[in-house]
Amino acid sequence: MRFGQGRRRLIPLAMLAALGAAAIASSATARPSAATPIKVAVLSDCQGAFGAFDNQDLAGVVAAMSEYAGAKPKDKNKPRSGWTGGSIGGHPLKLVGIGCSNDRADTAIKETKRLMEQLDADVMIGPLSGDESIAVANYAKQHPTKTFVDGSAGAQDTTLKVRAKNFFRFNGDGAMWNAGLGDLAYNKLGWRTAAVVADDYSFAWTSAAGFIAEFCGVGGKVTKRVFPPLNTTDYSSYAQQMPTNVDGTFVAVGGAGLIPFLKAYEAAHGPIDGKKFIGNLFWGTPGQFEQLSSRVAGAYAGGAGTAGDLATAAAKNYSNRIIGKWFKTIPPFGAAAPQAASTFTFGYFINTWGLIKGLQAVKGSLAGNQKALQTALKKVVLPTAYGKIKLDKYNQGVIPVYYQQLYLKGGKLAVKTTGYIPNVDQTFGGTFSATTPPPGRTSPPCVKRSLPWIGKTQHPKVTP
Repeated sequence: MRFGQGRRRLIPLAMLAALGAAAIASSATARPSAATPIKVAVLSDCQGAFGAFDNQDLAGVVAAMSEYAGAKPKDKNKPRSGWTGGSIGGHPLKLVGIGCSNDRADTAIKETKRLMEQLDADVMIGPLSGDESIAVANYAKQHPTKTFVDGSAGAQDTTLKVRAKNFFRFNGDGAMWNAGLGDLAYNKLGWRTAAVVADDYSFAWTSAAGFIAEFCGVGGKVTKRVFPPLNTTDYSSYAQQMPTNVDGTFVAVGGAGLIPFLKAYEAAHGPIDGKKFIGNLFWGTPGQFEQLSSRVAGAYAGGAGTAGDLATAAAKNYSNRIIGKWFKTIPPFGAAAPQAASTFTFGYFINTWGLIKGLQAVKGSLAGNQKALQTALKKVVLPTAYGKIKLDKYNQGVIPVYYQQLYLKGGKLAVKTTGYIPNVDQTFGGTFSATTPPPGRTSPPCVKRSLPWIGKTQHPKVTP
């Protein structure tokens, strides 16, 4: 009897032990799966022609992570410090590393390999510049189980030619950002001939291509194209090549080279007449345009899908209650909110936001070699501060475009938005395709063409 009772006691204890062990094993496998971190890398430029905009890049990333994914900046005065916290679908957002590139493709790939292979990131945000993005898009094609979103790079080939299925770009390219400027030059400023000077690399070729395609499209003639190498320090020989017997000059020299080029131009040809110059996005970028001084008052500038003075609740909310909330300053240019409209802040912000929305759609899961995430990203639509952005079949954003004019306000140079063109796509109104020659030193040719927005530029309401 006692023996029988002992057996009855041993059986349930063994069963309990077995059940307990199974429960512990189940918990051990379930909990890590539910809490598997999403390992994020960011690739920025902290050196080279665009190194000064490094913290603007990171401000865009960290502000989006904080606004939409529950993270917080580590340092409100130093965006490069990254973020803490944040999760999507119960999966923590882990920043595994921030790459430091220098506008060179080889450096960008070296840093990308470090971030994605050595630090084993799942997704990467970046890069900043054109040649870098072409290289990263090609790298993405070789690593289809990882996901990449652009930072602010605007080379056309990145999406139109490379077409990696796992690389996504919500910002525009350089040509798109200059929509409206050729029409403006020909039909408002009365230019019939123009010269073009641009950095000798993929983004600046793309930037110049937008102006050339449109100015020639409406009947203008580009008589000279000059291409100084990126990171040139002495522009005197290039400035001397610029003709003065033209109605105007389009300048796509950017970053650290813009001021030295303008000074070299003045040394060669005398004071600049702002009404005879149009610049690309760098002429209106916060932190950059202030350095131009009154020499360029009256000049027009292409935008980058942004308009810092747009008088809408959404634009003000983005500047003051998102960028201005999460950061006090963005070095080296000072207060954060005025830098919200920078192509670097905004570009990294919307690409990070797009990534977050894609991750939210799959509840943070990276299962299936990230195919579900990549499918979800294709469907993301962003109601941004400056207008709606959706992706085309090449994972390239269709964007609103604004252009600005530089003027003096209280004795200081300021920027006012004067033109708006909605829904500009990467074909630039049918000008470019996957089979046409890419932008370069001689491409596109100067020929007449029809563009859908000619004569239809809108004029948005802005803050005085």
